[in-house]
Amino acid sequence: MTEKAPANQPLTIGVLALQGAYDAHARTLTALGAFPRLVRTPAELKGLDGLIMPGGESTTMLKFLERNGFFDILQTWVRTTPTFGTCAGAILLANHVEHPPQPSLGALDITVERNAYGRQIDSSILTAPTSLPGPPLEMVFIRAPRIRSTGPGVETLATRDGFPTLVRSGHIMAATFHPELSSDSRVHQLFLDLVRDHKTAAAKPS
Repeated sequence: MTEKAPANQPLTIGVLALQGAYDAHARTLTALGAFPRLVRTPAELKGLDGLIMPGGESTTMLKFLERNGFFDILQTWVRTTPTFGTCAGAILLANHVEHPPQPSLGALDITVERNAYGRQIDSSILTAPTSLPGPPLEMVFIRAPRIRSTGPGVETLATRDGFPTLVRSGHIMAATFHPELSSDSRVHQLFLDLVRDHKTAAAKPS
């Protein structure tokens, strides 16, 4: 009989390292007791408990993903494994992308408008109440997209001007801001909790 892994066993979380502040995500994960692994090829997805897709430029990230069939492999992978997309990562996870339209993984039932809050000089930091336990959350927006609509199975955890900025649906999370650029690690902890819950549920006999 195989022994179950301890509930507090460290999680191995991939960080898509094609572009963006992936190192900042890795540092936050390390501080929370997880093992980050930078992911640049499809083979590096093997053995991960979850994946973070960071911000950057979504069109540039798509060009990298077109190599070695990475896009198709990732599209299948995220349907069964916990994934968290921030900013450009949220765009890649969305079912529908606007302004202008572009291909996406179609893993999360949201419609996203690219660069909805203007250019990089229009970036801002907002502190607002959320559904997360604790005080108001600092949200760093850099050329941020806007989630224009969500499907019935998508839970909104934070908003800006009435539009969702942090959402969750099953094993998928997305944020239109950059939690890795804040000293508040609650969003990453929320994802780690989601990953652990998913892993525990998958280990239960059917």
